[in-house]
Amino acid sequence: MKFKQSQGQNQRIERITPSHLVIGIDMAKEKHVAQATNFRGIVLTPRHLTFTNEQEGFEKLERWFGGLQKKHHLNQLIIGMEPTGHYWFNLANWLLDKGINVVLVNPATTKRNKENRDHSPSKSDPKDALVIADVVSRGYYSDYKRQAEEFQRLRTIMSDREFWIKNSVRLQNRLIRWLDIRFPEYTSVFKDWTCPRSMATLKEFPTPLDLRSLTVEEVLQRWKSIGSDRVV
Repeated sequence: MKFKQSQGQNQRIERITPSHLVIGIDMAKEKHVAQATNFRGIVLTPRHLTFTNEQEGFEKLERWFGGLQKKHHLNQLIIGMEPTGHYWFNLANWLLDKGINVVLVNPATTKRNKENRDHSPSKSDPKDALVIADVVSRGYYSDYKRQAEEFQRLRTIMSDREFWIKNSVRLQNRLIRWLDIRFPEYTSVFKDWTCPRSMATLKEFPTPLDLRSLTVEEVLQRWKSIGSDRVV
């Protein structure tokens, strides 16, 4: 298994030839930072490029790496980026539409390789972009391919479901905490606080103070006023 993994990395390294311009991009919400190297990791620009996360910024990036390719006579291009949140989607898909090879770098790999350049674990956007370019040139990347529309929709649905499940659990825990503080006897009456009669109780008289002045008949009457089919 380890041999196969090593063989795959060697194949990714061999794909990057002396004709390649290697670009690493550090992603952010509004502005991205790019650095460019050759296949050996030699920096080809005296200064990094900062561009916005919009059409105008993407075109600025295209002009920048196009100029570098022409200047250094590099006819191949590979662009690496971290899949940070959702900020990278627009740029990656825009580059794919241009026929450009886009690869993804694991953020953990970038973190582990920060000291390779300056023997310091310090962080900055230009440094991160350069580290990303470095790890791409050494084969630590995975190819990015646009997913089918159906699969994208399924991922969105699953993400939304997970969000609402977590939110529901959070709200339930808050309610249970409130009951433990304000109405500690409640669970001795209703083992399941989500049952219809419990929900009717919480709606009509959610605290002991609301019940103190009521008779049993009045409590039953209030339950019935909500709907007998819901409190049985």
